[in-house]
Amino acid sequence: MIETRKPLQGIKVVELANFIAAATAGRFLADLGADVIKIESPKGDPLRYTAPSEGRPLDMHENTTWDLENGNKRCISLNMKDPKGKEAFFKLLDTADVLITNWRVQALERAELDYDTLKVRYPSLVYAMCTGYGEYGPDKDLPGFDFTSFFARGGYLDSLRQKGTVPMNVVPGLGDHNVGMNLAAGILAALYQAKMTGKGEKVTTSLFESAVFNMGMMVQAAQYTDYGKKYPISVRESDNPFNAAWKTKDDRFIQTCMPDYNTYYKRFIAAIGREDLVENEDYYPVQNLQAKKLGTEVYDICMEAIGKKTVKEWKEILTKADIPFSVAQSWEEILDDEQAWANNCFYRMKYDNGNERILVCSPVNFTEMGPADYKRGPLIGEQGIDVLKEIGYSQEEIEEFIKNKTMFVWEDNK
Repeated sequence: MIETRKPLQGIKVVELANFIAAATAGRFLADLGADVIKIESPKGDPLRYTAPSEGRPLDMHENTTWDLENGNKRCISLNMKDPKGKEAFFKLLDTADVLITNWRVQALERAELDYDTLKVRYPSLVYAMCTGYGEYGPDKDLPGFDFTSFFARGGYLDSLRQKGTVPMNVVPGLGDHNVGMNLAAGILAALYQAKMTGKGEKVTTSLFESAVFNMGMMVQAAQYTDYGKKYPISVRESDNPFNAAWKTKDDRFIQTCMPDYNTYYKRFIAAIGREDLVENEDYYPVQNLQAKKLGTEVYDICMEAIGKKTVKEWKEILTKADIPFSVAQSWEEILDDEQAWANNCFYRMKYDNGNERILVCSPVNFTEMGPADYKRGPLIGEQGIDVLKEIGYSQEEIEEFIKNKTMFVWEDNK
């Protein structure tokens, strides 16, 4: 059997980053065949220790979050404050095509790892940087997480809550994954240019910028202050009552999406058992509905009707009527979703302790290459010795690195 060559085979990526967003970009490149070498401090990336916040046991050998963001990578743990550690970093960069970092701008400048400094030595390097709020402006050096830079500053929490209520709960990784894939797209374009012309490029994005882009339709619409309703709104009072989540008899929710009310009105009203309203000129077309301010009436009619049947019954009815809908699923239900399994959303990871866990895969699929291999994320400094040998260090020098704590290699204390 001939092994399929992966698109980025032969590309070397150095990842000087922690947490999720930048790591997501590195993980995607690793899935495509790049040799992604993650550089950590002796204590390791803080992401290794977030299990208690996610409702998981803290276990270095079964760390699902770590594997999600860092599978298929290698790791070396260097003390970058030690001149010899810094020297090893530069030797590694001598062989690299891409550098990914999420260090803050000031920290990069202090360490002389900013783009303007490095491009003199590495003119063909693709320099990719992910920040919280962007590279410029008064808040460029603020710490940024997706809870703050993405969800809060980017308009999600205040705009998307139901009017009169507190903001929705948010979970880690959602904004980060979005940003990481944006960064990966930029890296791939810059890498193509570098290979074609020999000219490197600086690629940047941020949690905040990505959130603004995501919210683009509504941010732009907010300029028209004399039209529509100002968010946050009550969904009951929205301009289109059909874009709502409906509560079923068995206390579940079904979300429908019918952007063009007029196209779906007769079909949806009939599907929910209100054939008597199909020709109602107060409710249809939408121009009549809005002129007479009857949207709340239609909303209440739909909510009452849907509350009379179970989610199972409604799935059959709405599918038959070709209404765009989806049941609001729990995470536990997603793990069993046949559609997710059919489209390679998951991978079964067998851990050394004998446990098998379901891990989530990248949402980008390739027909010829097929699903990417899935190797667990590396332990702290796990491949450090091999990496140093590859860039010319002798066994004696490597032992000196370990002795002087210039490099750290994880040892299981169990």
